[in-house]
Amino acid sequence: MKKLNEKMSSAALAAIRNRRGHRPFSANRDGGDTVIASYNVHKCVGVDRKFDPERVAAVISEIDADVIAIQEADKRFGARSGLLDLTALERDSGLIPVPIMTHSTGGHGWHGNMLMIRKGTVLNVRQLKLPGVEPRGALVVNFDFPNGRLRVVAAHFGLLKRSRQLQAKAVLASVAQEEEMPTVLIGDLNEWRVGRRSSLSPLVPVFDPAAGAVPSFPSRFPVLALDRVLGHPHDLVAAVEVHDSPLARVASDHLPIKAHIDLQAIWDRSYGNAHRVGATAEAVR
Repeated sequence: MKKLNEKMSSAALAAIRNRRGHRPFSANRDGGDTVIASYNVHKCVGVDRKFDPERVAAVISEIDADVIAIQEADKRFGARSGLLDLTALERDSGLIPVPIMTHSTGGHGWHGNMLMIRKGTVLNVRQLKLPGVEPRGALVVNFDFPNGRLRVVAAHFGLLKRSRQLQAKAVLASVAQEEEMPTVLIGDLNEWRVGRRSSLSPLVPVFDPAAGAVPSFPSRFPVLALDRVLGHPHDLVAAVEVHDSPLARVASDHLPIKAHIDLQAIWDRSYGNAHRVGATAEAVR
């Protein structure tokens, strides 16, 4: 009976994943030289209502990403201190935080957003205050990897549709001001709709919101694609998957998502060898 239930659950999840407007399994392709992930850790409170930062850190290690965007990395009120043991994360997964100006001395993120990196170099960081009813923010970080430069926009959009529309426009305006390079927008964008009714439609045509839509919420039976990874150019992202492990299903109400980025192929095709290596930058490691 247990195996039958698991089989039925797997079939139901596959049907959800292949709904119109979501990224089908067939859209994924082999390749990719860099792994970018996103994880809303729900302030380290699991679906069992237990506060367990060590469990969340174990899931982050499981993901095995080169860069990971983390949402809700700080306490929301009071001192807004960070919730994760960064020393343990570096020891166990090799990840260290991208340096930013936090809201408090002990904080980890910008409006709860944190980026961690395992390899590569940080070129520059911008911290955006996003418009909307709730206080929300995004990190815009340019990285230099051996395979080319990559811009990562890590964001946590608001709960209200109008706010998300404004936030999408703000992200586009910020990216338009910067040097052209392959770009990934990743994070909990709080939007489950696809198509014209989606609050993410202002991102078109720079990003394709449906291309990164894979169900990640709620973690025990994911049906909504709240967490997205969107690439520019559109074929920058070779594959998108949900990290669905037994631990991840309990550690947070969101499952992590991760994308395999075909960075070198995009640089070779669209940008040549300029800025591939040797940039003057602030080393993260």
